[in-house]
Amino acid sequence: MTGYGGFALRRAGQAVVVVLLAYVFTFVVISVLPGDPVTTTLRNPQNGFTEEEIARIVSYYGLDRPIPVQLWESLSRFLTGDLGVSLRSNRPVADMIAEVLPSTLLLAAGALTVAMVLAFAIAFGVRYLPKPFSTWLRSVPSLSLSIPTFLIGLLLIQLFSFSLGWFRAIDTEGTAATFFAALTLGIWVSAQIAEVLIANLDREADQEYASVARSRGLGQGRLLLRHLLKPSSLPVVTVLALMIGEVLGGAVITEAVFGRTGIGSLVERSVASQDLPVLQAVVTLAAVVFVAVNLLADLVYPLLDPRVSLVGRVQAKPEAGVPA
Repeated sequence: MTGYGGFALRRAGQAVVVVLLAYVFTFVVISVLPGDPVTTTLRNPQNGFTEEEIARIVSYYGLDRPIPVQLWESLSRFLTGDLGVSLRSNRPVADMIAEVLPSTLLLAAGALTVAMVLAFAIAFGVRYLPKPFSTWLRSVPSLSLSIPTFLIGLLLIQLFSFSLGWFRAIDTEGTAATFFAALTLGIWVSAQIAEVLIANLDREADQEYASVARSRGLGQGRLLLRHLLKPSSLPVVTVLALMIGEVLGGAVITEAVFGRTGIGSLVERSVASQDLPVLQAVVTLAAVVFVAVNLLADLVYPLLDPRVSLVGRVQAKPEAGVPA
């Protein structure tokens, strides 16, 4: 198969291989960690497992068999959608993740939306606001990157919850609290997007086709929308795909700051109790999300930019004076 169909199949195949390698790597790392899950978790009197339950879990995971056999059985279950059973609560890991995943996805989606709005507002302000406002806006992304996410969250809670009373800190899943949690993560994410967008708007504005358009009397607004915006936004697709991992990691921290129940709280409990099946499932899920988003970006980019070759090389750019 040639053309775009072959390109899509190759990228999809590579994505599947990456996910499987991530699962195997996680399994190996967890397997070589010091400590015995049977001794530390299953036989802990506080967990209340009976000998029959312990024997069933040991048989399910093959903990009494060699590591290669455990890996094969674990990978076989994963390929059928079985994420295993929690060593702490004896519940299916898939059910535990399904309970908290919507909250994390809502926070991540809200953060990306906020980040895009802030980034485009900053980039447009840099180009079209008069000095000194534009000069000040250029420094905002660097300032945002220098402030830790948890500090932004604490400042927003102090100002909008304790001082202004716009939301209650104890209502962690409310609409207002969710918005400010998304704003906390979105401020940090927007900084990197804004820097890329500002740099590309500056570059495209200096191209010969932009000068020709201005010489024909095209206004700044029409020049932006008709000629500068699309080529300047294309690198943002790549940046967003690469930042998905950082968004998920930042969501874990933001959930802890705002006291939200999500993947972060599940990971925290699993680490404290050495619930290895849950940890492996969460790490694999993060890998799946990251790979899927990057696969989507790979598939969309050639559709948006005809200069991108389907074999991974960038074709020659159009001649000067011809808009991209």
